[in-house]
Amino acid sequence: MANLTTNFIGIKSPNPYWLASAPPTDKEYNVVRAYKAGWGGVVWKTLGAEGPPVVNVNGPRYGAIWGADRRLLGLNNIELITDRPLEVNLREIKQVKRDWPDRAMVVSLMVPCDEESWKAILKHVEDTDADGVELNFGCPHGMSERGMGAAVGQVPEYIEMVTRWVKQHSRMPCIVKLTPNIADIRKPAEAAKRGGADAVSLINTINSITSVNLDTFSPEPMIDGKGAHGGYCGPAVKPIALNMVAEIARNAETHGLPISGIGGVTTWRDAAEFLTLGAGTVQVCTAAMTYGFGIIKELTAGLSQYMDEKGFTSVDQLVGRAVPNVIDWQYLNLNYVAKAKINQDLCISCGRCFAACEDTSHQAISMSPERKFEVIDAECVACNLCVNVCPVQDCITMEPMAKGEVDPRTGEVVSDYANWTTHPNNPMAKAAE
Repeated sequence: MANLTTNFIGIKSPNPYWLASAPPTDKEYNVVRAYKAGWGGVVWKTLGAEGPPVVNVNGPRYGAIWGADRRLLGLNNIELITDRPLEVNLREIKQVKRDWPDRAMVVSLMVPCDEESWKAILKHVEDTDADGVELNFGCPHGMSERGMGAAVGQVPEYIEMVTRWVKQHSRMPCIVKLTPNIADIRKPAEAAKRGGADAVSLINTINSITSVNLDTFSPEPMIDGKGAHGGYCGPAVKPIALNMVAEIARNAETHGLPISGIGGVTTWRDAAEFLTLGAGTVQVCTAAMTYGFGIIKELTAGLSQYMDEKGFTSVDQLVGRAVPNVIDWQYLNLNYVAKAKINQDLCISCGRCFAACEDTSHQAISMSPERKFEVIDAECVACNLCVNVCPVQDCITMEPMAKGEVDPRTGEVVSDYANWTTHPNNPMAKAAE
């Protein structure tokens, strides 16, 4: 079996799966159940400063987006940081870490943007012997209106400033949690690095309204006839998260900065994708809230089997392997030519490929009176739409044309793909000149 043990900025855990800071990590009872189930670590639900208690709503806290089969695709939440007393949380964190020394225990923090508030809470957290802190600069609702969360995370100068305070007043590893509600994710990551952050984690939730009740005309979740924007998470946000993780991993200014990937991790494949794009650990929330803590068994077994099949003996060997293959569009090989191919033995004659191509694409699929569908190579631009709408896996594939073949669409001979580096249309070749 592959070794799933991770050492992320000095924080060791038996596997790279951590529960993200959220309702599942709000108390000792939940965290112990998670550890017993096999989770490698947790980020304790965000603690706030001493003072007036945080008050959460006493009505619905979640809105949802479902697929056609009512599979949960995304959650919108309007819950704030922990509303449990600070001293209770600290006492439980200390006890859990003492009982489970081999598991990662990171504490999420969010306090007012002044040095004394951060200095005070860091001292309390250090006394628990937690492994590190995660600075919540991402929460897009409730706390952001109070000058915390995403209100800090959207200003690189604030990120750098607070991170410096944390590193100055604490011995603990510091992870900066970034908001996706920003134009360029690289800027806050660069600021975190300048401030001395040991790592970044991303993405936090996306500012959203998931639905409107068309009877009451109120956003949902609805509290006494009114609604508020909240934070969106779950499988639907994974593509956004993957892109932002990759942007940080391949950015020269943040190259080598450890990343904890968050956003829609539901299967071991999701986790592996985050790892290959530069994440050293992955954090999970919505999947655990949907299926329970037992999902960790599938997550660890699947990743372990995949690593065995690929010959990887450690998670580190997987981390970042896809990053060199993420490039800007203008550097894609325009010599590459492919055509769609339909496997007639697998085709069920549903006609989805034909309808999609005929109505919305390049009219590159023909339909016979007997409902046999075939690709018209002279019209096919290999857009891949037919593959994506086909309900039968591998029925339609994209097959590259070989060097020397004539593309029936353009009449041009397919060039050697490797020669793209000197092709006159390649911006890199022009820059070299």
